[in-house]
Amino acid sequence: MYAQAYFDYDSKKSGGVTMSHLRFGKKPIKSTYLIKTANFVACHNPSYVRKYNMVQELVDGGTFLLNCAWSPEELEEHLPGQVKKYIADHNIKFYTIDGVKIGIATGMGPTRINTILQSAFFKLANIIPEEQAIDLMKAAAKATYGRKGDDVVQKNWAAIDEGAKQIVEIKVPESWKDAADEGLAFKKATCGTDDQLAFVNGVQAAVNSQTGNDLPVSAFKDYVDGSTPSGTSAFEKRGIAVNIPNWVPENCIQCGRCSYVCPHAVIRTYALTEEEAAKAEAEGSQLLPFTGMAQYKFTIGISAYDCTGCGSCANVCPGKKGAKALEMVNAEANSAAAQKKFDYLVTTSEKEDVVEKFKLNTVKGSQYRKPLLEFSGACAGCGETPYAKLITQMFGDRMYIANATGCSSIWGNSSPSTPYTFNSKGRGPAWDNSLFEDAAEFGYGMLLAQKAIRDGLKTKVEAIAEKEGVAQEAAKEWLDTFACGVENGPATDKLVAALEECGCEAGKEILAQKDFLAKKSQWIFGGDGWAFDIGYGGVDHVLASGRDINVMVFNTEVYSNTGGQSSKATPTGAVAQFAAAGKETKQKDLAGMAMTYGYVYVAQIAMGADFNQAVKAIAEAEAYPGPSLIIAYAPCINHGIKKGMSKAMTEEALAVETGYWYNFRYNPQLAAEGKDAFILDSKAPKGDYQEFLNGEVRYNSLMRANPERAKRLFAKNEAESKAKWEYLNRLIDLYKAKAEE
Repeated sequence: MYAQAYFDYDSKKSGGVTMSHLRFGKKPIKSTYLIKTANFVACHNPSYVRKYNMVQELVDGGTFLLNCAWSPEELEEHLPGQVKKYIADHNIKFYTIDGVKIGIATGMGPTRINTILQSAFFKLANIIPEEQAIDLMKAAAKATYGRKGDDVVQKNWAAIDEGAKQIVEIKVPESWKDAADEGLAFKKATCGTDDQLAFVNGVQAAVNSQTGNDLPVSAFKDYVDGSTPSGTSAFEKRGIAVNIPNWVPENCIQCGRCSYVCPHAVIRTYALTEEEAAKAEAEGSQLLPFTGMAQYKFTIGISAYDCTGCGSCANVCPGKKGAKALEMVNAEANSAAAQKKFDYLVTTSEKEDVVEKFKLNTVKGSQYRKPLLEFSGACAGCGETPYAKLITQMFGDRMYIANATGCSSIWGNSSPSTPYTFNSKGRGPAWDNSLFEDAAEFGYGMLLAQKAIRDGLKTKVEAIAEKEGVAQEAAKEWLDTFACGVENGPATDKLVAALEECGCEAGKEILAQKDFLAKKSQWIFGGDGWAFDIGYGGVDHVLASGRDINVMVFNTEVYSNTGGQSSKATPTGAVAQFAAAGKETKQKDLAGMAMTYGYVYVAQIAMGADFNQAVKAIAEAEAYPGPSLIIAYAPCINHGIKKGMSKAMTEEALAVETGYWYNFRYNPQLAAEGKDAFILDSKAPKGDYQEFLNGEVRYNSLMRANPERAKRLFAKNEAESKAKWEYLNRLIDLYKAKAEE
């Protein structure tokens, strides 16, 4: 028996669409084209039956398997007319299976259904005898998951058995032959900017409906330079979650943690005026008096169709008296109502007085700014995106981002949609991606270009400031705040307004470049594979420059995007590709190396361990008038966290509690002010260090495969952690404020 497989997939990390084109035969198969006339088609997500044409590619008498929870009666309601008619007209053998139910029952979970559907496929396709197929699948499961423990293997075996048993044959009603074509579920976008609507309706909708190959070259004529409109991910509404959060107002303390940690900016806190509150209530929203500002009402909005169902929000919710304010509920039954509420709430105005009261550099205050990174394709529970989202809430309206290739560039711009967006004033991050290795140099070039343009504008504004006129005071304020991003933005708005009123020729020259007037916040994003390894030379060069530039490293301690290869950030004993027997050497001390310059702001953060420290460090780094480096601990699916990615923030907390990771800040500016420059935010380690390691497959797989080696490497890992703690405490003394003589 020969087989050929081709997998056609998108770049979404969660809920992405994969089409598996499989051929089997007695002779070698050398086909060079996709399957368009299939004997068997399976749909693993019930929402796809309204998004894509699938059954239409079946031959007469072919087999269609649909994964869904629908009874035969419910199929009548949920299947679109064109699907019913094709099944009836072409004598398609129709079966259903509830993979989610089986996944939960066997312990695999509601999203790990591939093994279940694979078993059903071999039963229905009759390519090889069913009994032989099940034996081979079980052997493959043991070979693949054996390192994760016998419990995982047994769950997979149970899933294989049940996948073959719980198939339901559907008797096709004669009435389906008369069913009307209802079309696909992609609706034409009608609200948005002109460039958004042109792109979404002209390109994005076709690509997302798997008909992008049919687009003519002319459809892309406006995007030949590679740029596409911002904020187009908001039009996708993929509806991929099995469960979504539901707000329970009586248990809410209005802390904003749920919004703060959400990887996809799905759940948000809102302050509403009386008028907005009345409209929100009409859409079904529940409201609370806004604590601390009586003129507003408080509510939470949830974009259900953009949710991935990770549960991170519910995990961190403190609630009241042991009762959480968020509960995970069935998405199918609750999404429509939740989305209706959100769709109104997202149109309400931002309340700058709320941000001012609670402060932008706090957990609560930051969450009343619109996230300018929303609905990305990141994995459910992603440890990277909460940091990036927070940065856009704080500085996104004046932000440039140079992104290294890697996970952050994939969730940052998974074609065809763009999750980086803009606020009500039309301002948002300017994002670009060059290569893996040169992101630092690329971002540095952005900074130098901006500096050259602003220096030229400064000369012209200085001339305005020397002459009496309507723009003189505004020009002086702009010059006084030239190097301060927070203050220069409002000063720029005043200057633009004054120059427009002036109408002078000098003013017109400046206004021609008004988008470059405001001080921008320059960021370079990338993972540890870039910053610690391939792009380190560039990172070092940029930090050494002394320029006002910010480097953000999402440290997953492994090359996440390319399958989990070991990097110089991979700790001792961790199993990864190219370190299958556990890495022998410790993690590179990138933070320590940067601190040796003496003029680089350096911080290590772990959001789930200290919400306040994370936002404070980001605010300090951006405000520092020189280079800054932030290294953020980011749990990843490659870690194999036994608790699951819904507990990513818990894992961060445990990492810091046990001393696996340390939070600290080094601010050279404090030394210049006669203050302690190094702040160790972590407390002395406590808890079972080895138990923490055992909670992740990247470590415990080595213990099962080679206990003796694991014991040695894990002891070395813990000893290195203790040495790091002692080293960091010595830095407190090293960077202590000098007593005045």
